[in-house]
Amino acid sequence: MNRLDAFKSIAAQAARGELTFPANVDASLKLQEALADPDCHIEAAAKLVQADPLLAARTVAIANSVAFNRSGNEITSVRNAVQRLGVRTLQSVVASLIVRQLGSTITDPVLQAKANQLWEHTAHVAALSQVLARRVTKVDPDTALFAGIMHEVGGFYLLSRAAEFPGILDGEPQDWVEHGEQAIGHGVLTKLKVPEAVMSAIDALWEGMRAIPPESLGDTLLLANDLAPVSSPLNESPAAIAVRAARAAGSIDCVIGDDATLSSIMEESDDEVQSLLKVLVH
Repeated sequence: MNRLDAFKSIAAQAARGELTFPANVDASLKLQEALADPDCHIEAAAKLVQADPLLAARTVAIANSVAFNRSGNEITSVRNAVQRLGVRTLQSVVASLIVRQLGSTITDPVLQAKANQLWEHTAHVAALSQVLARRVTKVDPDTALFAGIMHEVGGFYLLSRAAEFPGILDGEPQDWVEHGEQAIGHGVLTKLKVPEAVMSAIDALWEGMRAIPPESLGDTLLLANDLAPVSSPLNESPAAIAVRAARAAGSIDCVIGDDATLSSIMEESDDEVQSLLKVLVH
């Protein structure tokens, strides 16, 4: 089977909902569904988080990051962390675990290196999206963080299946962009029950069109993707990197509001981005 046929095969399976997830992803999906229940309150959410040591530690760490702890008061209990973050931010924390778990069965060192780089890229985009949403585009920061975490989930799924299709990653990155990214990404996002607003924003990212200055959730994702210092290993052609760098250079000078530029806002927000990034990457 050649590369394009392999992309089409995985995409067709994804479209039918025939996705192969590691067992730990299924457990996290159940937790995500519980958090999505409108009747899930802080006390119930705290009990769910405490049942998973890794999730509990990650939740406390994010709650103490500069992005969420502007008062500087460090907390140590899961309950207080959940109270500070809220259920919607918790969904992003669980989403980050799900995305990482997709790569948990990868044993090939080359594929594992790509998965690690893809997560670094994802973490940068997520952290930047959260800050850009709050400081620049004024869209919901919790939704922006979630969208940033989920925007490459199709790529993680591809890497988790790549060993079954030898040579699927050997060709031009443009093949993934044209024949796999959207088709596979849509299937995985649908299976994970990602909200329509977030799917639309990720669609906008794939299409590559945004307003200047940025306004929407899709604009937020695109700008964060342009500003991320680590690129996706699935789209690392010299041409793609050059276009991305040119877009970032052009965007960095745009005026936001009456008396601020994007560059000044990002400079002021660097501590927030770095603290959130540190928690997400590790």
